[in-house]
Parts: sequence; structure tokens; C-alpha cells
Amino acid sequence: MKLYSLSVLYKGDYKVHLLKSAYDVSSFSFFQRSSVQEFMTFTSQLIVERSDKGSRSSVKEQEYLCHVYVRNDSLAGVVIADAEYPQRVCFTLLDKNPRDADPMSKVQAELDETKIILHNTMESLLQRGEKLDDLVSKSEVLGTQSKAFYKTARKQNSCCGIM
Repeated sequence: MKLYSLSVLYKGDYKVHLLKSAYDVSSFSFFQRSSVQEFMTFTSQLIVERSDKGSRSSVKEQEYLCHVYVRNDSLAGVVIADAEYPQRVCFTLLDKNPRDADPMSKVQAELDETKIILHNTMESLLQRGEKLDDLVSKSEVLGTQSKAFYKTARKQNSCCGIM
């Protein structure tokens, strides 16, 4: 039971455009990998080109099953797997948002969001710390100036007596 390819394509009026794809060709020999990947890309484009909008279908090509889902907005998804891979799982994968389909990627997305929030919080704390340091230094200067003013005022007041 193996998943070889997952592709997202756009079905234009005259041509199918590959938007994004992921391949697992590790089970093939090193010298066959590029040819197998090209075969999967070509097959994916051909199947989407021949499928109607709003349709789902499965096509058997040699020992592989190609599952395709073309949405009404011309966005298409193609999964290429071996014959043992459950068809229901393939179409569930094509129907769902990829982050929702895989629990690990969902957790990773939540971790990424948490990391961004934590980074922003630390940044604002550092900015507050800098502002506090500025306030402390300004208050020290102000304290020194007020002592000097007090001493000067005392001197001025001591020379003048009330008559």
C-alpha cells in the first residue's frame, strides 16, 4: 500500500497547468526515478485534461491507480497510488484541505502559529524593556537635577532673610 504522487493542477481552456506536486519515488531505482516522475506528471495532466469539471474518476494505468477529482472552479487533484491503496482514502485526501487531512501537518500548523505569537510577544517585551531602561535613566537624570535645584534654591533662600 503506497502513495506515489499527489498533484494539484489547474484545468485551463486549452492546457492543464501543474500547480504543485509531491512524489515518492524512493521505491524505484535511482536511474528510473526521473522517468517515473515524468510519467506521473504526464499521466496526471492527461487524466485532468480528459476529465469533466465537477467529476471524480479512477483510472488504472499498469499497476497504478490514478484517482482524479476536478472541481467546478477548474482546480484538480490527482493521487497516484498502487492498487492496494484504498480509493476512499484517496478521494478523502483530494476533498479535504491538506492541513486537515494529515493530523501531523495540522499540529505543525498550530505550532507555527504558536511560534509566531510567541515571537511577537517576546519582541514586544523586549521593546517594553528598552522603554523601561529609558525611563530609569531619565528618572536618574531627573533625580540628579532635582537635587541640584534643591541645593541651589536653599542657597538662594539662605542669603535673603525676612526683614
